[in-house]
Amino acid sequence: MNSLNLPSLAIRVRELRQRVQGVVGRVVVGQTQVADQMLMALFVSGHVLLEGVPGTAKTTLCRTFSSALGLHFERVQFTPDLLPSDVTGTQVLDRQTSNFVLRKGPVFCQLLLADELNRAPARTQSCLLEAMQERQVTIEGKTLPLPFPFMVLATQNPIEQEGVYRLPEAQLDRFLFRIHVGYPGRDDEIGMLELHSKPIEQVSAVCTAEEVTAIQRAVDQVFCTLELKSYIIDLVRQSRTNPDLLLGASPRAAIYLLKASRVHALLEGREFVTHADVQSILLPVLGHRLIIKPESEMDGQTIESVVQRIVQAIPVIPPKQS
Repeated sequence: MNSLNLPSLAIRVRELRQRVQGVVGRVVVGQTQVADQMLMALFVSGHVLLEGVPGTAKTTLCRTFSSALGLHFERVQFTPDLLPSDVTGTQVLDRQTSNFVLRKGPVFCQLLLADELNRAPARTQSCLLEAMQERQVTIEGKTLPLPFPFMVLATQNPIEQEGVYRLPEAQLDRFLFRIHVGYPGRDDEIGMLELHSKPIEQVSAVCTAEEVTAIQRAVDQVFCTLELKSYIIDLVRQSRTNPDLLLGASPRAAIYLLKASRVHALLEGREFVTHADVQSILLPVLGHRLIIKPESEMDGQTIESVVQRIVQAIPVIPPKQS
């Protein structure tokens, strides 16, 4: 699948969404919305930070997601003693030839799970920055490209505060979405017990890496009016002047917001972006980029409430110039 026109692209993405939901739902119960957002991030060539307490199937979800899409999957457990070379790779001595040869690390894959990313110190966390932003890795002065598609799924436990290293804002800004993985509903948990009372069937791929890459290249074809692009910029700029925030959204956030809105439209079977697309993914895109003032937080303000007020402050139809 080398190229896609818009009608076939919308049909393909909607069908693929349904198939991925079906495959993931046979292994992980009650996380349909999370799988949707992971699929959006993949098609945007973005990365995802998954937050949730232990036992909410974050690792299983990531592994199942990669299997459903036919992607080469690697997992790295981040720990305080993990070195950057353990992730990227290093030069090792070949005893037979007495020459140094490159041994690639697990980052050379299509879907990398950085499990408990905040347990590693800043030096190790930073080894992912080049890979996430530029799709390449530099090892001892030699720059190597990463395969396509490439996506980082990082997890962290938001509850524990001991023995963890907070992710800096520069690194958080490189994640397209921060997704909260919560507890499933009561009926879903009952279904989970039924599911795990018998052998879980092996996951089969419903897509290939080549198809994913073709969709990524075609996403920018989705139509978006100049008024909607202005609406996106107004939302981002409003976050920078909000009295409850110390830090607003970056220009990178505006780019991601447009791309994610286009993919959201495709998931809904449309070939054009609407205001509803922008508003539906605003919180996952902006939530981890905004820093709320301590006094506002003490007054009961949350990132969710601030984002909601930002939406209310920007009119959907811009006023006409007089």
